[in-house]
Amino acid sequence: MGSLQAMFWRQVRYILYLLAIYTLGFGFTPYKTVFLSLILGTSISLLMVWNLTWKIEKFGQAVAARQKVRTLGTLSRLALAALAAVIVLKYPQHFDIVPTVLGLMTSYIVIIIDFFFHKWKNDKLQA
Repeated sequence: MGSLQAMFWRQVRYILYLLAIYTLGFGFTPYKTVFLSLILGTSISLLMVWNLTWKIEKFGQAVAARQKVRTLGTLSRLALAALAAVIVLKYPQHFDIVPTVLGLMTSYIVIIIDFFFHKWKNDKLQA
């Protein structure tokens, strides 16, 4: 599972770069609601990636040991998304729903881009 950990930390680094850009946007632009919503959604999205990576590791260990396999934590990720929605609805003067949802999708977008980038890089090395 070393490759999974390397991929996870690489994606965490990309997400932290995005969070830094969002923080600069919050500090230096008049679009504070948009950037604060992106920060909220992306932070929760980072928690979702961490949770999914941890569950996949446990899943792989259970399969290797021929033990009973548990779920991959879909309910916990849905609960985190619901938490983001509750925060947005509770404080509409600080957050907006659309950028929060975009922030929640950030980790999946980063995973897809990371996959294609490394596939392209490996194909280039093999050619």
